[in-house]
Amino acid sequence: MRRWNGWGDTAIDQPLKPEAQAFLREAVGPGTKPVDAAYEAALAQVAAQPGRLPPHPLIDTTPGARLAASFGQSCADWLRLRFGVLGRVTDGVAFPESRDAVRELLAWAAQHGVAVLPCGGATSVVGHLSPAGDKPVLTLNLTRMMRLTHLDRAAQLATFEAGVLGPDLEAQLRAHGYTLGHFPQSFEYSTLGGWIVTRSSGQQSSRFGRIEQLFAGGHLEAPQGPLDLPTFPASAAGPDLREWVLGSEGRFGVLTEATVRVTRLPEREQFIGVFFPDWPLAQAAVQALAQARVGLSMLRLANPIETLTTLKLAGHARAIGWLERYLALRGAGSQKCLLFAGFTGSKAQVGAMQRQAKAIIAAHGGVSTGTLLGEKWRANRFRGVYLRNSLWQAGYAVDTMETACDWQRVAPMMAAIEAAGCDALAAFGERTHCYTHLSHVYPQGSSVYSTFVFRVGPDFDTSFARWQALKRAVSAAIVAQGGTISHQHGVGKDHAPWLAAEKGAAGLAALAAAQRHFDPQGVMAPGNLLGDA
Repeated sequence: MRRWNGWGDTAIDQPLKPEAQAFLREAVGPGTKPVDAAYEAALAQVAAQPGRLPPHPLIDTTPGARLAASFGQSCADWLRLRFGVLGRVTDGVAFPESRDAVRELLAWAAQHGVAVLPCGGATSVVGHLSPAGDKPVLTLNLTRMMRLTHLDRAAQLATFEAGVLGPDLEAQLRAHGYTLGHFPQSFEYSTLGGWIVTRSSGQQSSRFGRIEQLFAGGHLEAPQGPLDLPTFPASAAGPDLREWVLGSEGRFGVLTEATVRVTRLPEREQFIGVFFPDWPLAQAAVQALAQARVGLSMLRLANPIETLTTLKLAGHARAIGWLERYLALRGAGSQKCLLFAGFTGSKAQVGAMQRQAKAIIAAHGGVSTGTLLGEKWRANRFRGVYLRNSLWQAGYAVDTMETACDWQRVAPMMAAIEAAGCDALAAFGERTHCYTHLSHVYPQGSSVYSTFVFRVGPDFDTSFARWQALKRAVSAAIVAQGGTISHQHGVGKDHAPWLAAEKGAAGLAALAAAQRHFDPQGVMAPGNLLGDA
């Protein structure tokens, strides 16, 4: 069963080890376990907000359905659910099972003055699911649309209904010997349609591609009428209309079907852990690996603070102590940085990649630990986020912010983001434990992904004010340093105020004009992307 006010399956826990708790007390201060609101109390709040939707046979207006559909996984969502200060919730939820049902619901919404919020796995961390504007809101949950409808083996194209969850998508492909290879950390609960409309990036996108490389075509149900996107290996016939759907965040319509480029299951896959003496050598190494186009499926580089945090949170003090003594003898001491690298492909390809990567790693002072740490990372690749539940129980909140920039900006960006986060909460007399990794590396530059751990306040208002200050300060630092406001999480409502720094006035006007064309009555996802509600 999925948690109603946290991450993931209620049967899975990732408890904090005593060493981790001691580390956090020293880094941030002692946390106080918050008193969570009861589920029944949350339902009562929903019931106290009368639904404003006319009756429809496909729409569920029960408090439980409305509660589950109104929140994602952002820090703000957590604070509202945990403290029981819900604010506005959606008026109803529909679970269409076909393209025709989606079309019917959109026409019904336009007729009755209802806003529609498309929803997949509800893993958004930037406020996509928060109702906005004055209209009644219908959440359109697509997770019953999950079938593989066609597989073209010759072209290696697979067509799915857009509500398919990551594990179900991969299971249906693996039965035929294929994979999409798109593995965001939210993989277990997010959907193909959600990946496309938020321009998602998977952990192994260096080999398989970001979702924009994987999305070949599909079908959009828009209030103005349907848009079909045929598949081509390439086209020079004007602007690519797939880009109208990629990153559209529900503003133009509902993506009901997507055709994606798949590949044969790899023959071999291996992950290794490598430590570098310091950040300059580590960054130079991953830049060299990316620009040499070695073909690795993943490069994930932690800065010294994240490396320390990873080792501390792991527990196993004796084994970690032995490892650190060994690394110090090899030149990787207190400023060491941990790189996880993935090798995916045929046996011959993996062998060639390993030889080429080994030379570059050695030239930059890297110390490999082989597959010992890398395979442990793989085994827990979707479990790390469960620490959010354990941290909350210990009295700590977590937020993440991410961007991407060219190589010369990476180190200044990292420093600016971390400083902004620390300064924002210092104004409240609070300490912040912040750390950063490069989650996706390109020849041109890299993503920069920072995590902030801070103490939960004694009440909702205090905690929410801390989060707002953090979000605003870090977002401002990102755009001031010339980074994109989002590399992989999308814009939603939380990041919309900073979109203009990237798009400019003319760009925002063009997006608004496209929105009016596809959705002249303003039915779709008010507030998302454009911040217009």
